[in-house]
Formats: sequence, structure tokens, C-alpha cells
Amino acid sequence: MSIVDNVYKMLCKLEETMPEGVSASDIGTVLNISRSNASRYLNVLYKENKLEKIQGRPVLYRSTVKNSSHQLESDTYSLDKMVGSTSSLAVSIQKAKAAVLYPPRGLHTLILGETGVGKSMFAELMYRFAIESMVLKEDAPFIRFNCADYADNPNLLTAQIFGVKKGAYTGADANKEGLLKRAHEGFLFLDEVHRLSPQGQEMLFTYIDKGFFRPLGATDAVEHANVRIIAATTENPQSYLLKTFTRRIPMVINLPSLRDRSIIERHALIETFIKEESLRVNKSIYVNKNSFIAYLLYDCPNNIGQLKSDIQLACAKAFLNYKSNNDNYILISQSDLPNHVIKGLMKIKYHRKEIEQILCSTGDILKFSQDKKDRIFISDEHNNTEDFYSSIEKKLESLKNIGIDEKEANEILNIDIETRFQKYIGNISDKFRKEELSKVVDMKTLEVVEEILLLAQQSLKKEFDEKIYSGLALHLERSIERIRRGEKIYNPKLNFIRVNYEEEFLFATKIAKLIDNKFGIEIPIDEIGYLAMFFSASSFMSNVEETGKVRVLVIMHGKTTASSMADVANSLIGEEYAEALDMPLSMKPETMYDIAKRKVLEIDEGKGVILLVDMGSLNSFGDMIMEDTGIECRTVDMISTPLVIDICRKAIMGYELSEIYDSTVEKNFQANEKIRKNNKRTNVIISACFTGEGSSKRLIKLIEEQIGSEGQVKLIPINILDSISFMKRLDEMKKRYNILAIISTMDMDTGHIPFIPAIEILDGVGIYKIKEILKEEEMFFKIGKSLNDHMLAVEGEEVADKVKYVIRNIEKELSVKVSNDVKMGIALHISFLVDNILNGNEPKSFENLSEYKAAHRKELMLIKKSIKPLENSYSISIEDSELAHIVKLFLMNNTSV
Repeated sequence: MSIVDNVYKMLCKLEETMPEGVSASDIGTVLNISRSNASRYLNVLYKENKLEKIQGRPVLYRSTVKNSSHQLESDTYSLDKMVGSTSSLAVSIQKAKAAVLYPPRGLHTLILGETGVGKSMFAELMYRFAIESMVLKEDAPFIRFNCADYADNPNLLTAQIFGVKKGAYTGADANKEGLLKRAHEGFLFLDEVHRLSPQGQEMLFTYIDKGFFRPLGATDAVEHANVRIIAATTENPQSYLLKTFTRRIPMVINLPSLRDRSIIERHALIETFIKEESLRVNKSIYVNKNSFIAYLLYDCPNNIGQLKSDIQLACAKAFLNYKSNNDNYILISQSDLPNHVIKGLMKIKYHRKEIEQILCSTGDILKFSQDKKDRIFISDEHNNTEDFYSSIEKKLESLKNIGIDEKEANEILNIDIETRFQKYIGNISDKFRKEELSKVVDMKTLEVVEEILLLAQQSLKKEFDEKIYSGLALHLERSIERIRRGEKIYNPKLNFIRVNYEEEFLFATKIAKLIDNKFGIEIPIDEIGYLAMFFSASSFMSNVEETGKVRVLVIMHGKTTASSMADVANSLIGEEYAEALDMPLSMKPETMYDIAKRKVLEIDEGKGVILLVDMGSLNSFGDMIMEDTGIECRTVDMISTPLVIDICRKAIMGYELSEIYDSTVEKNFQANEKIRKNNKRTNVIISACFTGEGSSKRLIKLIEEQIGSEGQVKLIPINILDSISFMKRLDEMKKRYNILAIISTMDMDTGHIPFIPAIEILDGVGIYKIKEILKEEEMFFKIGKSLNDHMLAVEGEEVADKVKYVIRNIEKELSVKVSNDVKMGIALHISFLVDNILNGNEPKSFENLSEYKAAHRKELMLIKKSIKPLENSYSISIEDSELAHIVKLFLMNNTSV
């Protein structure tokens, strides 16, 4: 058979799972030939009218004769319908056919392969092939037996296969026919044959060599049977047992593991299994594209068997959601997948090219039906002259037609306008000049486009190539037609375009007036967003080869803080770009560091990683990871959602790591300087002495020498000879200053303000305490600024300041001490608790609350006392379950001895 015939045969086979058409890359991957050669052979077949060509990127081919002799042959034999029959299983199937057809009675066969590769199914298909080839009669038996079922009882195992004579062993009170006899004129499939006892093996070899056997307990009489034996095992082919088997059984077939099969075959297997489930529930099943990709890439050690089980599990979860929510469709999303399957998405960067080739013509949702081969629900295909938002509207309409509301549809589509725009521009020929365009675009439109681009060149200071000219002309022609017909123009990412392409959007607004006047129409604001995309495009947009980019990793304290922020950022930028790691309060920094280091190693594309953290020990992760791995890292602290969005946008656009970091640090510095200048409450430390302000000033001088200008703290001396006037003055100062600590030669109750004995200043302990207070103050200052982006019912800085005093009181009342990292987590916990209560959210439950209250009655009482001022400030009441959580956080993280 010639190579061209092989290409045609392979295309016909691939059409079974790719009805939309097969590309040259598909053929090249399967036949292990170059794409250019595959394209040449496909064009030969096209010229012979055996194929039809579907223009697009990539070009697809379909056979023109649907009932060819090849397809008839493929449809005739069950073995040829197996996924991989022309690639990974081609040799195995050829051997299987030879074993069945070999005269006069075929060959006994040994099938080798790991658990779950499909040995049982392969044996059954060999049996079906024998019937289809008329080697066996239609009613020929196929007996299946797993030797492992009786491995603990060798006598019973042998008796099951060969039969037993009465009295052979205790309990054998009658003659019993074995499976070998029952399989006469058919097949006996012995799975896990290595579990046979040595006696059973010898009896089996006797039958294989001589064609007869003796039932267990028989001495003289032998029995004959005409049976083809297929044995299967997971044992290593080099083991002593299998060496014996391979000497006695002439035909040995190796079935490949799932990891050794191509991604195209895995795709076909997944499709087959989902269709089976569709048939079972008698309803079409829709699959989120990312979920499908996860199944294509995840580690599946137990092979096809596990793959099928994992798919059934997801289908079952999706079906439950369908029933419980009274939905109109069964949709498998990522939340329905087992965790080990979802991890497959982490490998996408290593297989991106293969995935794009296989799923290039699919949309965001794939449909699998029990009675249709067409698996594609939404297609991204569009012809070269179609306006690029038409496909978006069609996809949205398709989702609505099956009952998905507009909000959910937008979430599913997750449209990346920039990517779609680049595809649209990329599909326009470089040779599409004005004379060719005039055949499909009105001359007036072309003249207006020329005028627009000249104005854009002057206003935006950038050049626009032929692709932009052609694309804008084709787009504008369609837009004018739609507007005149009164059709709605929908832009799901309008706000994203407006924010990220501000200058281009403003220019597009002006140009819209020009178009209105020229054509007597009114350009809607959604269309202005699309026009802005053309003005933001660079001349090399569609031709830049994709290279590695700076990756973004968000790490924050709390159970969902980082992932929530990353999810919001990814949703707004239209791409799953920001990675997230959440650090529970109970997790040690060392553990989080190991997790972060592994994540950096996983996501790095050679351009470095920027770590976005909140505060505390996370600040040092970037330098440590860079030293341990050699991967260039930068760390930005005190992040907010807008900051994550801005950094992700720059990374996606190809900014270098240093550019992103420097611009972010500069922006933060300017913002912090502005904040500090506007901060009216100065940080102060009070030195109070009975002996007059002279002693206080000497203490202050010692402190200044040790801490310098650290923290921008003002040091104020006060005489406390009159305690009443001192307390009055202290109350007045609280209104004007943020009092960090009071230093005195006498012990005094300063409430929530930290007290430091003067003697500790002299021995250095006090200086250490002051520095720790300054660090803590800076931390709470940053917490307050960060919370401003997340609080709905309270001001972030205000609640953080109040929570600071609550935490200090709790430490004092419970006689505990927690580290700053833990303190930060507790501060975030209490701050969000206040905001949630004011927003009417339900309190968090606490397991075995009654028992915990009984065991920690004193601690709960003291916590309630400490947190009372916070409740009064916001007129709220904190439930016992929430108080128990706070007690647990302090007690679990107590570092005091």
C-alpha cells in the first residue's frame, strides 16, 4: 500500500472522531511524518477528488466518499473499531487477527499489559473477530474467568478450570464440568493467569501441548476440548513464570499503557466514554473545555480503566447537579472533576501545541450525544470576512438556547477579546489590498477607513499595516449593515477594553462621531469598544512568535484570600494567568515556602516569576526561591486586586520582570508617600517619670540613639507627679497621636497601650520591644490599607486599628503571645468577621461547640470582655461559635513559654 493510500486510510479513520475535518498536523502526528509531507499527500488526494478542502486556520480535509471500501472494512470487524487501531494498537491487532485465523485451529494467545489497559476487552474483541470472520459459529461460547478470584484456594481454582471428579477433595461429592469443557468450540479467557498454582499451570500446559486434560482427581481417563485459550497477566515479561508461558504459548501480544498512547487516542477514548454515559442517561452531556483538557493531560496510573471510572464520577456529579437544580442541561465543569484529574491542567504548557491542534475548531463547551457523532457544541470557526464579534454572539445565543442564563454564559465563555481579535486579524491575507477589498467592501467605507487610520496615526503616534486596514474595513462594513438593520452589538468585555486601552478608547469615541456623520447612523458604545481594539493593535500583532512570559504568583495568609483575588483578576483580564497559593493561619512558614518553591519551578517559562504577597515572612520568599532554584524572582507586598490585574496585564503583554517590578514599586512608593503625608495621626512614644521631664528626656536620648528615625516616631516626655493630670493629658494625646508605648520608671496600667519599664531601656530589652512594636504598627498600617479594597461595610484602616487593640488586650488577658505572622492572620480574620456580620452573613459554625465551651469557659469569657469595645463600636454581636474560633487561633499559636 502506498503512502498516499495510508494517508487516506488514516484520514477516514480519524473522521470517526473528528467529523469537522482532519488537518495535516493531525495526519503527521499519527503517521509520524512531517506536516509539510502530510499536506502534500492530502493535496494529491484532493486533486483526485477523494477529499474536500475546508479553508481556515488550519485547513481541514474530509473524505468525499462516505461508503468507501476502506470504511466498509473498518466497520466490518470489531477489532478495527478500537481506538488506536491504526497507530498504537496496529501491531497488536495484526497479531490478534493472525492468532484467530491461523490454521487449523488458531493460536493460543498471551496478552501482557498493566492494570486497566483493556486486556479483557481486547480478548472479547478477538472472540468477536473470530465470529465476524466465520472462524467460529455465532453461538460459540466465550468464557471469562479471573484466576485471582480463587487464588487463596489452589484446588478450587484448578477445579473451576478443569473440572473435578467426585471425591477429589473434601466436599467434592459429585462430578463437575470445568470451564475448559464448557468453552468447547469457543474461547476461554483466563485473566491474571499468573495466579494459577504450579499444578494448575502444568495441567494448562498439558492441554496446550496435547489438546487434552484430566479433571482434578482423575487418574486415567482424559477429556478433549477444542478451545482457543487467551491468557492475560500484569506480570513482568521477564519473570520466571512468564518466560515459561511465553515458551508454551506462541502468540504474545503487548498492550500499551495509557501514558504510551498518543493524546489523539486519549481524546477518542474520553469521547467514547462520555458518549456511553450519554447513552446511559439518555441525554446529551456538555463538557467545559478546561475539564476536557484536564482529562487529556492528567496522570492516570491505572490506565483506561481508571480513565473510564474518573469520567463516570464526573458524569455522576454533573447529573446530580442537573437533577437537584432542575437544570435544562448536564454540564461537566471543573468542580465535578476529582482533584487528581484537575491537576492535569498544570501540564498544559508542555502540551499546548498538541491541545491546540486537537481542539483548534472547538469552542468553550463540547457536546457529546448518544445518537450523534458531532461532539462540538460551540464552534470558534468563522470565515475571513465575518466580523469577529458575530461568533461571540452566536456562542452566547447557543448557550442561552439550552437554558444557561446570560451571567453564567459569560462566565463559561470567559471571552478573551484580545486573543479573538488577534485570530481575526491573523486570518486576513497580507495580500488583501484595496482593489481586492473593493469587491466586498463599499468604496465609501474604504475611503473613510483610510481617513480614520491617518487620524489615528497622527493622534496615537503609531503605524498601522495592511492587516489592520483590511480588518477594519471588513469589520466596519459589517457593523454599518448591522446598525442599519437595528441588530444589537454586544461586547462582553467593554469595561476591560475601556480601562486597559484608555487612549485608544477615547480616540474611538471621537471617530464614532465621524462615522455617524459619514453614514447617517449612531455607533453604539459596545461598537466603540471593538473599534478601540483595532487602534490598540500593533503591526506585528499576529506574527509574533509566542515566547515565555513573566509568571504571576499570588500568596496570601488565609484560607481563600489569594485564590479569591486571583480569580477576580483572571476573570477581569479574560485569561487564567495569575496563580494562587492560600496560606492557612495554622501553616508553618517553612511548609508554605516549600509549596511556593515547587509552584515557581512548575510555572516558570524562563522569564522569571513575580510574587505578590500581603506581608510578614512571605516577603522574603522571592529572594530565597531565587537562591535555591536560580529562577529570577521579585516580590511585591501589600497587594490589592487592582495591582494584581495591572501586573498580570503587563506580564501577558510581554513586559520584562524588571519592568513590571520597577513600575509597580514606583507606583506603590508614590502612593505610600501620599498616604503618609495625609496621615494626620503621628506615631508617638511617651516617656513618663516622677522625677520630672529631665529624666524622661534622658530616656528619650537613649532611645533615639538606638532606633534613630526608624518608623518616623515622635518621642514625648511627660511628668507624672500628678496622676490625675497625667491621665487627662494622656486622653487628650490619644485624640491627636497614635501612642505606640509608654515608658516609665514606675509600673502603671496603660490599658491597651504597651508598657515598657525604664530599666529595660537601659539593658536593651526595651529597645527590642520598641522595635517589635514598630514592626507590628507598620504591619497593621498595611493591613488597613489592604482591607480598603475588600471591605464592603466598614473602612479598612479604621477596623484594622480597632482590631489591633483587641488583639493586644486578648494577649494580655490570656497571657499569651503570638508571632506577627499569626497576628496578621488573626487581624484579617476578625476584620472580615466584622464586615460579614454587618453584611448579614451567617456565622461560621464550630464543631463540638458545647464541649469546647465547657473546656475553655475562662478563655471565652476573657475574649468576650476584650472584644466588647469592637462590638460596641459597630453595634454588632459576635456569636459564641466565632469567639471559639478566635480562642482556638490564639491558643494554637501561643509562642510564650
